[in-house]
Amino acid sequence: MRLVTFFATTFAITWSCWYAAASIAHPILRGAIFLAGVFTPGLVALAFSGRAGALAILARLFRWQTGLRWYVFALTYIFTIKLAVALLHRVFTGAWPRFGDESIVIMFAATILSTVGLGQAGEEIGWRGFALPRMAERLGLGGASVLLGMIWACWHLPLFFIAGTTTTGQSFPLYFLQVTAMSVALAWLYERTGGSLLLTMLMHAAANNTKDIVPSAVPGATDPFALSTSPVAWMTVALLWICAAFFLRTMPSARRAVGSPDAIRHAV
Repeated sequence: MRLVTFFATTFAITWSCWYAAASIAHPILRGAIFLAGVFTPGLVALAFSGRAGALAILARLFRWQTGLRWYVFALTYIFTIKLAVALLHRVFTGAWPRFGDESIVIMFAATILSTVGLGQAGEEIGWRGFALPRMAERLGLGGASVLLGMIWACWHLPLFFIAGTTTTGQSFPLYFLQVTAMSVALAWLYERTGGSLLLTMLMHAAANNTKDIVPSAVPGATDPFALSTSPVAWMTVALLWICAAFFLRTMPSARRAVGSPDAIRHAV
């Protein structure tokens, strides 16, 4: 029941903030209210956790001693997926897909700065810090990561209808599939690093900042419930789910809290 209340409260506050922000003309006030919605999952999670629980979650934001390979994985996962998509596009169509205009250096610099500045803390505290461990106790890590991904994707739904966002008018069904697969990868990384929110923040930031090296968005799209016509988007979904299938297969089958002492002992 606490998880249901957490999700209901988070959705209600976030969606209220986003729709309120969309109706405000002043750019600073609009941005502040929009960001309040972005950070709502983490703030609600801390409020629901009590003092001791909140401190335990916050400590995971700074769990950095996890091994260099996990930093490399978090930083380059989506980047590698997108490069693989570009190669597949070339093989199957005979032409390279459209590449983004952003400098690769800027992409990775933005990722690092966002992580250091705790830019993804609002979401990761709520999704991976609070919800995932509790869901894993009931569903196992695999089931929890999939269900959480579905909920996480739906949390973004207003951004497909509010004007001026990066997802306005884009295909929500395709986004739903991508985010659910990404949730599985994040849960796998979280478990492997003993519950490090720092690493999931890094991976989350990298996904946001490097995904458009090969853009999946369809220019001029206006129907959020239509299926995407972008072959790049569907190839991305396919690769994400191939990886997700591997992660699900290698996840612990026992129903236990992720980030618990037992989970940390099993981290590789």
